[in-house]
Amino acid sequence: MKKFDLNIEKILENWETFHAIRELIANALDEQLITNTKEVEIFKVGNTWKIRDFGRGLKYTHLTQNENQEKLSNPHVIGKFGIGLKDALATFDRKGIKVIAKSKHSKITIAKSEKEGFKDLLTLHAIIEAPQDPNFIGTEFELVGINDNDINEAKKLFLKFSGERTMEITKQGQVVRKNSTFGNIYINGVKVAEEENFLFSYNITVLNASIKKALNRERTNVGRSAYSESVKKILLSCQSKEVAETLAKDLTNINRGTAHDELTWLDVQEHSVKILNQQGKFLFITSFEAMQHPDMIDQARNSGHEIITIPENLKYKIQGSTDFNGSPIVDIGQFVENYNNSFNFNFIDPNKLSQKEKAIYDQTPKIIELFGGKPYKVKSIKISSTMRKDFFGEVETLGCWDDNTNSIVISRKVLNNITDFSGTLIHELVHADTGHDDVTRDFETSLTTIIGRLSSTILGQKVSLISNSNSKKNSSWLQKFFGE
Repeated sequence: MKKFDLNIEKILENWETFHAIRELIANALDEQLITNTKEVEIFKVGNTWKIRDFGRGLKYTHLTQNENQEKLSNPHVIGKFGIGLKDALATFDRKGIKVIAKSKHSKITIAKSEKEGFKDLLTLHAIIEAPQDPNFIGTEFELVGINDNDINEAKKLFLKFSGERTMEITKQGQVVRKNSTFGNIYINGVKVAEEENFLFSYNITVLNASIKKALNRERTNVGRSAYSESVKKILLSCQSKEVAETLAKDLTNINRGTAHDELTWLDVQEHSVKILNQQGKFLFITSFEAMQHPDMIDQARNSGHEIITIPENLKYKIQGSTDFNGSPIVDIGQFVENYNNSFNFNFIDPNKLSQKEKAIYDQTPKIIELFGGKPYKVKSIKISSTMRKDFFGEVETLGCWDDNTNSIVISRKVLNNITDFSGTLIHELVHADTGHDDVTRDFETSLTTIIGRLSSTILGQKVSLISNSNSKKNSSWLQKFFGE
């Protein structure tokens, strides 16, 4: 039998029993990871709890107060300090818990003993004895004097035993579906913090300088400032629909002030939109746009789109952008463009129009002449019995300029009278000539210019007609146009 002075100068008096058990479990999980051996076992025999790994076995040298270089060189293990085991043994002693550690190398217990050279000073020692079984595989800790709740509380500190499900694994870490109202922050599988208003739990597996600096012997109360960038990197590395949909659904809570904290990051919002856009039919629209354009919402739902309400600042962030596949993000403008491109007109052969309709349609060349000639872009002027919806206007669509076919398409409905037909045709000629959209200052300016030019032309011809009132030319189409 040998005595090994643990030389513990500072006792972690705030540690409870479950904190000490956590260290034993962490060491066992690390050994399993390093040696790629079978699963760690945590079980009860009578009134004794046992924690066992199947690695190389505990040696008394593991009790020296040095950082473990093997663990330091492995980025995925839990332990870093090499002193967690000593802290655990000191806590068990303080709590009156009996500890026996077994391996093929030795049997280790703890007891108070005289410090060498100082008979009046009792310190905590590890009692090293010969192994009971030289062929024993791994390390087994026996704990007498703890209750089941201590074990359960300790296991909750590990992702492996938490019952929380991993949703997605990234190079930066894992997104975990939380199983309570708060989110847990794990570092290499061990819990270091709780977040009351996080949407997910996270397991960080790539440790940056901030995290390394924040981690202490106790591995508790690590502040958000240490891991927030790591959490963001995990989210921005995600590609799964499940994570993106969960984030996107929470977007709708931003305007209500009830969204989770991850949604305060604009780049995370944008990332979730890009994932969703490439994995299904979604329309991303603000609540104000939804109120403005109810017909568009109905059309989107009827065509199989799921409506995702987004905040105003995100609207401008995604405008004109593409997802990770290079496809345009379907916001309100893109949806209208997609709808227009996919719409099929039902064109009517002019020869199949009624006599009244054809008489009005036949005035097309004269109206174009009044306009100042057909714009070079216009290849044809067509009549359709079906018209695509104008989601931005508040009146029924009577005509449109179709860039795809370089055609002006006019609803058959306007062939009831020359006023509706000529007004619609001139309106679309302005679109074709200028390329300006409705309800824009440029379009209004162009339309005003055309109206002035038309008035000037018509009034000039009308004066000419009056001055030649006895002429037979008074039966021209212009007279009929003015009803004279």
